[in-house]
Amino acid sequence: MSKGTHRVAVVGGDGIGPEVTAEALKVIAAAGVSLDITSFDLGGARYLRDGEILSDSTLAELRMHDAILLGAVGTPDVPPGVIERGLLLKMRFELDLYINQRPFKGTAPGHTAPHDFVVVRENTEGPYVGEGGVLRKGTPHEVATQGSVNTARGVERCVRYAFELAASRQRKHLTLVHKTNVLTFAGDLWQRTLNQVAEDFPQVGTAYNHVDAACIYFVQDPHRYDVIVTDNLFGDILTDLGGAVSGGIGVASSANLNPARTGPSMFEPVHGSAPDIVGTGKANPVAAILSAAHMLEFLGESGAATRLRSACDAPVTGTTSQIGDEIAKRVAK
Repeated sequence: MSKGTHRVAVVGGDGIGPEVTAEALKVIAAAGVSLDITSFDLGGARYLRDGEILSDSTLAELRMHDAILLGAVGTPDVPPGVIERGLLLKMRFELDLYINQRPFKGTAPGHTAPHDFVVVRENTEGPYVGEGGVLRKGTPHEVATQGSVNTARGVERCVRYAFELAASRQRKHLTLVHKTNVLTFAGDLWQRTLNQVAEDFPQVGTAYNHVDAACIYFVQDPHRYDVIVTDNLFGDILTDLGGAVSGGIGVASSANLNPARTGPSMFEPVHGSAPDIVGTGKANPVAAILSAAHMLEFLGESGAATRLRSACDAPVTGTTSQIGDEIAKRVAK
């Protein structure tokens, strides 16, 4: 039974974003969850049309919602970084979406047993804050710097969230992934913080992997992982690899969370806008549907979230809308 009506901002965005988002909303309706939807025209197409990326007034409107469901943003006609920094990163920073959570279930190539692990990525610090600059650009003496910002508060709240998640799971294990042997300042902060927070969670076992080793283990031995916690950049890279060994990027979902609930959290598939297949019916909506399941769980609709996830377990073939129809039928049963 639905727990009332939830106010959800929907950003279909660019490319296949509106297509997969429509299927996610279709499946949510089949689950009997009531949404009060406000659609927002944001993304690369909007920027090309009138120069709008994300105004302060639009951001204020987004804050009035319980959650944000995002399809995909970005077009080849917009220079790299404009939409990413002006829209996606701005929402993460301004709404304090400091946790990026991505689950991975599947059977990696060369394996017979399925794996089930979660990556918890710090989402508002690291190299993505934009600290740095360029000197003598375009000359043989150009200097470009890009700093990685790690704060005690930011690291601690991310690590604590990961411990809480690990404590709620059957295996109760947490692995820190970093590069402490080279990034000795940031890596030391992460390792010391993990050691300190671990004292509050004696039931959770811990381990450490260098990020390069983790890339190997994701392919060779993904079953070793339960919950992984890592910084913004390493998490960005690892989670794409996680998608590749878990059925493909077309089924990779994510949640950008504000666990303190001081603003709406944002839920999105990670496959991008895929402009080359727009309108062909080839877009896989499963990642968007699984992202919607994250959203429902965060909104307190755990029963509906479980039904969405279960409905996506068995493979579905067909066009984008046919896949959405079949999953909606499974959810409605």
